[in-house]
Amino acid sequence: MARSRPSSAKWTLLLSLAILLGCLVVPGVTVKHENFKKCSQSGFCTRNRAYADDVSAQGSSWSSPYDLDPSSIQFKDGQLQGTILKSISAEEKVKLPLAISFLESGAARIVVDEEKRLKGEIQVRHNSQARKERYNEAEKWALVGGLESSTTAVVDPDVEAGFTKVLYGPDNKYQAIIRHSPFSVDFQRDGQTHVQLNHKGFLNMEHWRPKVEAEEGVETKVDESTWWEETFGGNTDSKPRGPESVGLDITFPDYNFVFGIPEHADSMSLKETRGGDGNHEDPYRMYNSDVFEYELNSPMTLYGAIPFMQAHRKDSTVGVFWLNAAETWVDIVKSKSSSNPLSLGVRSKVDTQTHWFSESGRIDLFVFLGPTPQEISKTYGELTGYTQLPQQFAIAYHQCRWNYVTDEDVKEVDRKFDKYQIPYDVIWLDIEYTDDRQYFTWDTLTFPDPKGMEEQLDDSERKLVVIIDPHIKNKEKYPISDELRNKGLATKNKDGEIYEGWCWPGSSHWIDCFNPEAIKWWTGLFKYDKFKGTLANVFIWNDMNEPSVFNGPETTMPKDNLHHGNWEHRDVHNLNGLTLVNATYNALLERKKGEVRRPFVLTRSFFSGAQRTSAMWTGDNQATWEHLGASLPMVLNNGIAGYPFAGADVGGFFNNPSKELLTRWYQAGIWYPFFRAHAHIDTRRREPYLIAEPYRSIISQAIRLRYQLLPAWYTAFHEASVNGMPIVRPQYYVHPADEQGFAIDDQLYLGSTGLLTKPAVAEGTTSVDIYIADDEKYYDYYDFTIYQGAGKRHTVPAPIEKVPLLMQGGHIIPRKDRARRSSGLMKWDPYTLVIVLDKNGEAEGSLYVDDGETFNYQQGGYIHRRFHFGKSSLSSEDIGSKGPKTADYLKKMANVRVEKVVVVDAPKEWQARSSVTVIEDGAKVATTSLLEYHAGQAGQAAYAVVKKPNVGIGKTWKIEF
Repeated sequence: MARSRPSSAKWTLLLSLAILLGCLVVPGVTVKHENFKKCSQSGFCTRNRAYADDVSAQGSSWSSPYDLDPSSIQFKDGQLQGTILKSISAEEKVKLPLAISFLESGAARIVVDEEKRLKGEIQVRHNSQARKERYNEAEKWALVGGLESSTTAVVDPDVEAGFTKVLYGPDNKYQAIIRHSPFSVDFQRDGQTHVQLNHKGFLNMEHWRPKVEAEEGVETKVDESTWWEETFGGNTDSKPRGPESVGLDITFPDYNFVFGIPEHADSMSLKETRGGDGNHEDPYRMYNSDVFEYELNSPMTLYGAIPFMQAHRKDSTVGVFWLNAAETWVDIVKSKSSSNPLSLGVRSKVDTQTHWFSESGRIDLFVFLGPTPQEISKTYGELTGYTQLPQQFAIAYHQCRWNYVTDEDVKEVDRKFDKYQIPYDVIWLDIEYTDDRQYFTWDTLTFPDPKGMEEQLDDSERKLVVIIDPHIKNKEKYPISDELRNKGLATKNKDGEIYEGWCWPGSSHWIDCFNPEAIKWWTGLFKYDKFKGTLANVFIWNDMNEPSVFNGPETTMPKDNLHHGNWEHRDVHNLNGLTLVNATYNALLERKKGEVRRPFVLTRSFFSGAQRTSAMWTGDNQATWEHLGASLPMVLNNGIAGYPFAGADVGGFFNNPSKELLTRWYQAGIWYPFFRAHAHIDTRRREPYLIAEPYRSIISQAIRLRYQLLPAWYTAFHEASVNGMPIVRPQYYVHPADEQGFAIDDQLYLGSTGLLTKPAVAEGTTSVDIYIADDEKYYDYYDFTIYQGAGKRHTVPAPIEKVPLLMQGGHIIPRKDRARRSSGLMKWDPYTLVIVLDKNGEAEGSLYVDDGETFNYQQGGYIHRRFHFGKSSLSSEDIGSKGPKTADYLKKMANVRVEKVVVVDAPKEWQARSSVTVIEDGAKVATTSLLEYHAGQAGQAAYAVVKKPNVGIGKTWKIEF
């Protein structure tokens, strides 16, 4: 029976009162668990866990019902095809088509489907219009390449009966050993097994079956209470296709650490999920949700889902990507054993056993054999796309709160940043800028002159970001709403009628961006003549796109809603946010004919592939020291999962941080790839210039450090955009052989720069212990204090005014040292190169530069240089590729020079020298550039400074010391 709903006007009044009340009451600190399912409240999670328990309990007596029919096996063009038979009884077997594709990249893809559903030979209940097939279009949204079949993969004929072996990968050094009965696959590299599928026997595909009404008084052997419908929180899911979950165990033998599967507010190293000290009781859940005031150290679902996991051990990384957009849970168990318990000194072997299960869809799994984390990143990136190369402004500082209340308020904030000489690039507007929560409008009372506001920002090369959510206010004579309804572009309910739910505007409809016509329509809404009041420096924030539905089950959309093509929402839920972001990105490309700039879009909800078009943030965190600490592993985990343009709300979204907490959060936030301060509507204003001294100056210095290092940041973003490498990197990623560092997730490296930082995340901190894995020298960024000693922690002073930051020997770090109001005003500023010598007296680094705005870099309009120092000589080498835009860009950059070179740990013999020789483009330029030598103090390295070498940043040159 449908619940009665208040009228739109009444609902809006109630919502307004609730928001007002919320402004008067300090929020609590506990998530409302009753709004979100635990595994025990999810039918398919409970069934798959019970299935695994039953299999484990039977042990060696268990006989899996899944066998690969040997007569069905065919191998052609790098793909093995066959049929898995699921035995229901001696007479009945369900056919499950299998395809294992061996890809040119070295990855392998395993797809298992269900023949009856694939052919549409099933009946759907309740006269539902839902599709009969298992959802098979996730790749359409998530994948962009890397699917080329291997031309060298072969079936090994020399294998015992009951098995098929395929040789593939580089020089065919990888092996897939496919067992027929019961079906399982072992993936080997270098003769060792690294990934096992169905090793534990948890493979489970809930095949279609008609519902048979139980005879009255007759007990059934199986609990079918959640097969045909399921109720939670007063909402009933009709499940027209019946039970259809898929599950599989994936084992990583001899791997103790697994990372990835964001988004969770947890450690980077994933915990076990079957209970025990320090472990979780529930599996990690991936079901994109609007979780209000989320808790820490939890496997609970959050706003985004990337079903990509890496397993790591000394000098070996492997990974799996579970391409399924439905609700998914992952159990993790670690088992210990040794190869010979009677032998002394034998290392215990730890196998990490994972169990993945999704509510619907097919099994679609990629296996990556590495062996390095960098190769895993690259191969995964080839499939799902590398992170976008954003505009320069996007990697600078963003100032946001809910809400700046008028256009004059925005302009005053802008002026105050300049008055206090604090740089920033972007100011943001939350929902209150709109007219009555109607997107693509302005409140004419509070924002009567948006273009005037934007023009003032543009005078300082600053940008404005405004929020546009996917829920459209259900209101007559609101043109956007009228068009959405009349054109049939909204998500539908289970009966095929337009779906109505409740969000910020009150009664709302949701755009269905699975529909190509809806995408086309959405794209048109952002054109300047349609979204009136916007200029070219306006960009977009997509929030609430899980989607968040205030009166929906688990604060989201019913699973039996219907999307374009009559796919159920259950099939595509985790993709929903991605489809909106893709549409918004394309819309920003087409705002005005002939004016193409790189879009900037921020999203809260995401899936694999969202990195191509957007940045993300970790949602509604809290102003606590614990949430500050948790932000680091969350951002790091996103990076290794292929989505590195990540950040957290600096200062905490809820509540009011102390001055010390806010200061430390800025010092940590400058190391988020996406660096934005944000705050809830009921918090006190906390723009940096409002904070009392000395904190204001300390925060300002932290922000300036981010701006000083923008050349290094932009180079790291470029690297991520071409090979999938994280922008900020955890310890194991940089030192994959150092076992002591594998679980460290509170310190990070910036790109390939050798910059190592460990933010202070505890109250009253005066020092931090930074772990150093290698025996290279590390130097304090500010005074060049030397830290050396492999495999141990080093105490680094961290008084409140200091950002703990070390430089690893062997790197050359590009900087810009002139303070400006925004990054756009730094475009023509000269560079400083900091050369940090290694123990052999050498160093390397790189710099990537383009116009920071257009796509001209795709046609050669960029500078990419490699710097090398060795044998008392610093050289600059071109490592870019030429294109039609190269010459013009080099001409524009001809006057951008290197104004200073700093050499850390400079040789003592330089003390007697006062000049260097500069050779540019093969010609000797000068021998009079000053060389200043500064002898090292106690514990500090000597350093030398070359002033005004005056070499062009885009030219080939050499400086001889």
